[in-house]
Amino acid sequence: MRICLAVLMALLALPASAASMSERLLDIQHRWAEIQYRLDEDKRLEAFEELAAETKTFVADYPDRAEPLIWRGIVLSTRAGAEGGFSALSLVGTAREALEKALEIDPEALAGSAHTSLGSLYYQVPSWPLSFGDDEQARKHLRKALAINPDGIDPNYFFGDFLVEQGEEKRARTYLERALNAPERPDRPVADKGRRQEIRALLETL
Repeated sequence: MRICLAVLMALLALPASAASMSERLLDIQHRWAEIQYRLDEDKRLEAFEELAAETKTFVADYPDRAEPLIWRGIVLSTRAGAEGGFSALSLVGTAREALEKALEIDPEALAGSAHTSLGSLYYQVPSWPLSFGDDEQARKHLRKALAINPDGIDPNYFFGDFLVEQGEEKRARTYLERALNAPERPDRPVADKGRRQEIRALLETL
C-alpha cells in the first residue's frame, strides 16, 4: 500500500503540461497518418494546412521542447509534397528550420526523428539554386537516425529509399526489408500500415 501511495503521489506531482503535450503530440501523429494514408488525395492539402496551423500553436506552447518542432517539420514537409510546385519550396525551408531547431534542443527526441525527417528532406528537395537539396547531408542525417534507432521502421525506410535514389539497390533492399520487419508501434497502427505499403511498393520496383 505504501508503494502504491508513493506512485500515486508521484503521478499527481507531474505537471499537467507534460500530459497535455503527450496527448496533443499523439493526436497530431494520428491525424497526420489519417490524412496521409486514408484521406482522398484531393482533400489532403486542405487537411494538412489545418494541421500545420495547429503545429504552429503547438510549438508556441512548448518552445523548449523538440517534439512539437519535429512534428511541425514533418507536417510542413508532407504538406509541401501535397502542394507541389515552386510554392512548396518555402514550406520545406520552414520545415528544415523547425527540424534544425529540434536538433539543437534534443537530437535524440522521438528516437532521432529530426535526423530522419531532415535527411529525407535533403535528398527529396531540389539542389541549389532552387532549394537546399544535398545528398551528402542526407546520408549524414539518415545514418545518425539509424545510429539512434537502428531497428525503426522510418529510419530504415528512408535510408533504403535514399539508396534507391543513389542507384545502390542491393544495399537498399537490406534496409527496406529491415523496415518491413520493424517492431510494431502500438500507438501508431495507421502510420505503420501505410508505411509498410510504401515499403512493399518500393521493393517491387527493385
